[in-house]
Amino acid sequence: MSRPLLIAPSVLAADFGHLADEVRAVERAGADWIHVDIMDGRFVPEISFGPAVVRAIKRAATRPLNVHLMVVEPERSLQAYAEAGADHLLVQAEPGSTVHLHRVLSQVRELGKRPGVVIDPATPLAWIEHVLHLVDIVLVMTVNPGFGGQKFLPEMLPKIASLRALCEERGLNPHIEVDGGQDPATVASVVQAGADVIVAGTAIFGKADYAEAVDQIRRNGTKQGRY
Repeated sequence: MSRPLLIAPSVLAADFGHLADEVRAVERAGADWIHVDIMDGRFVPEISFGPAVVRAIKRAATRPLNVHLMVVEPERSLQAYAEAGADHLLVQAEPGSTVHLHRVLSQVRELGKRPGVVIDPATPLAWIEHVLHLVDIVLVMTVNPGFGGQKFLPEMLPKIASLRALCEERGLNPHIEVDGGQDPATVASVVQAGADVIVAGTAIFGKADYAEAVDQIRRNGTKQGRY
């Protein structure tokens, strides 16, 4: 099933001193979702935002908040982020995050939010194949999570393609989102592999013209013909 290519600027790369203005600016530039990375200093080394900041972003945003929980025991904070305004709640598949993935994804749906599952570069698809029917979004990390500005790992392309094929074989059509090193030079290959949502941080917030940055990513991805 074809669908538009979506662009989700990652506010991890924004100017935190003017976060509301940055969110409004990328929305004017054509952002489809606003991507928010939650890092707890345990699952990944860094610490980023909490529910209060998500609430502030929600006040500034009109687009869906695509919230990625890179945390240990996300089940403890799902409700807080849902109440703060997250529209999508994406949780890591790895046991180092939660050992009850099926339950956590079900809880996201019960909270009235769109559930998503995330796999890191070394995580095999086998770890999520039994929960694919529970999710609206699968996020494939194309760098090791925890830091912005890393280089895209092209060895993730076969994983994206295999995921798309598996979903089609099962009659499922979740969004396949990619995050990590995405820019106009990499987007064509991930879209060709099967992605339909591109998370980009420095490739948008690091540019003087956000609208041109978003448009270039969208153009380079759309020209592949899948969308």
